[in-house]
Amino acid sequence: MKQQKKLISLLLAASMTAFFSVPALAADEDITVFYTNDIHTYVDNHLDDENGLTYSKAAALKDSIPEAILVDAGDHLQGTAYGEMDQGMTMIGLMNEAGYDLATFGNHEFDYGMNGTFAAMDAAEFEYLSCNFCHEENGVTGETVAKGWKMLEAKGEKIAFIGITTPETISSTTPKYFMDDAGNFIYGFHRDGDGSALYAVVQKNIDEAKAAGADHIIALGHLGVDPSSVPWTSRAVIAATEGLDAFIDGHSHTTIPMEEVKDKNGETVILTQTGSYLNTIGKMTISAEGIKAELLTGDDLAELKPDAKVKALEDAWIEEIEGQLGQVIGYAEVTLDNYDETGKRLVRMQETNSGDFAADALYDLFDEMGLDVDVAVMNGGGIRNNALTGELSYHSCKEIHPFGNVACLLSVTGQQLLDALEWASKDLVADGSAESGSFLHIAGAKYTLDISEPSTVQQDANGIWTGAPTNGYRVKGLQIFNKKTGNYEPVDLDAHYHLAGYNYTLRDLGGGFAMLKDAVNVLDYVAEDYMVLANYIQSFPINQKTGLPTITAADGYGDVNGQGRITIQTEASAAEKTDASAATVVERFYEAVKGDSLWKISRSFYGTGTRWRVLYDANRGQLPSPDLLQIGQRLLIP
Repeated sequence: MKQQKKLISLLLAASMTAFFSVPALAADEDITVFYTNDIHTYVDNHLDDENGLTYSKAAALKDSIPEAILVDAGDHLQGTAYGEMDQGMTMIGLMNEAGYDLATFGNHEFDYGMNGTFAAMDAAEFEYLSCNFCHEENGVTGETVAKGWKMLEAKGEKIAFIGITTPETISSTTPKYFMDDAGNFIYGFHRDGDGSALYAVVQKNIDEAKAAGADHIIALGHLGVDPSSVPWTSRAVIAATEGLDAFIDGHSHTTIPMEEVKDKNGETVILTQTGSYLNTIGKMTISAEGIKAELLTGDDLAELKPDAKVKALEDAWIEEIEGQLGQVIGYAEVTLDNYDETGKRLVRMQETNSGDFAADALYDLFDEMGLDVDVAVMNGGGIRNNALTGELSYHSCKEIHPFGNVACLLSVTGQQLLDALEWASKDLVADGSAESGSFLHIAGAKYTLDISEPSTVQQDANGIWTGAPTNGYRVKGLQIFNKKTGNYEPVDLDAHYHLAGYNYTLRDLGGGFAMLKDAVNVLDYVAEDYMVLANYIQSFPINQKTGLPTITAADGYGDVNGQGRITIQTEASAAEKTDASAATVVERFYEAVKGDSLWKISRSFYGTGTRWRVLYDANRGQLPSPDLLQIGQRLLIP
């Protein structure tokens, strides 16, 4: 993992050196805004990289320029053991000491429950902003929980920052955290199918800041640019609003040094994002010539000495956690991974050996307890490790599962299991351009997933399952392993099976798995996720050479692509192709109206918004960007 980070840093340094020089970071009259996003509690970047970026470097960077501003675009409380062990409180302490001025909520600022979110807000000496995170009653959003925007002053200028949190938060974290005990939503986000609700509230805050005398208006958003986030991307917000000067983004872990995006009036807005994990720190310069954004790497800041007080806090926290989690408990002769050789994140779109390992650990836990487990599932978004090999510790287990979820066992019908697997794959497409944190890795079962046609599974505005697909299941040939016969047998949709997993997915609606909400609870609160892995690791035979429980290729984890439990089909079968060729081809057109987006149109014609790219490719000649749809445009609907 550290070598990967260093490689990224070197590549960035090579590609961006021409654009900036660290000495003389700003002229006296210029305003400087430093920014971070998606740090995910990676405080140990300097352990084996002397130039690794840290909060202590960010603090020193801010102190190097008079009246510099330091902000964060979300996802700083969760990601590794360094955050999970005290629910992000040390991260807040580090940010306080580093001198952060503002932050917005990322979706992972809600991973410790609403009480954890409020605790972070109370402990923070900086202010959290979000114009679209609101109280809710009877499905209607009310007052914001935090301020929507705040004015800061530097060099005699007024700079307004507007916080924006992704509306995907409810479905990407735990929906129950946003509910009262009766299951009613009491917190929510301005959101709807075409994005207009979000655009409107952002515009309202822009107008308020402008009326208050802002000289510059900067969005501090956690939205991202992933196609799966349409229509709530940063680019879409820029295109639908007016008055922003810049947009500091997060969420998609995208490296965007500086991109020029046109707003609804054709004015240029600077969009930027640092990537993730403190691989870079962003620097925005506001001058008489305009706004410039650039990304600073560890090598760029090699001569900058870390802030002593912040570094002392970092070192103390690392020492404490390493002391707790550093104990070696096993050895891997294989490499457990979730990425291919190009760096593509496979774990959210197909079977991987890390996914198999995590699902097997759950299966083994309940099997050893004698609870007749039939199937175990593990969502890809809950598996976060890079390549793991050699000695394995409790810390290694935390790298795989940093969330602190708790294992549980449910009794489900075959139909509920089928619906869960169907839902888990709803965002996947044949060209491999989309991924989903809800994608389920499986133990005790196997099936084929046909993604040659779009999913038609039904969902509500919060991204929660409401019903089976309207045009047939993409999950086919589901078979359950029978431990008595030693064979895989076709699923019985009316039969009951014991399903193992974590409370996040199976009981708390995490990822939107509402088809399981009425399933019978067999056993809950069994073990924390990283301990499930630790126990599984220690169940392997002790190798004489290593003196440790050792995972070998013979155990089935030698291939990053897994063991063939899930077969991905990207083209229609021969029979399906024959049927399709016999069908009459009808050329369809649609005229765009106010509030339309490619996502909305895709959902109208195909039953899912995820086929927006088909529409974009078919109409690319008249669409300069997928986010720039004009009223009255006549679109070809393939």
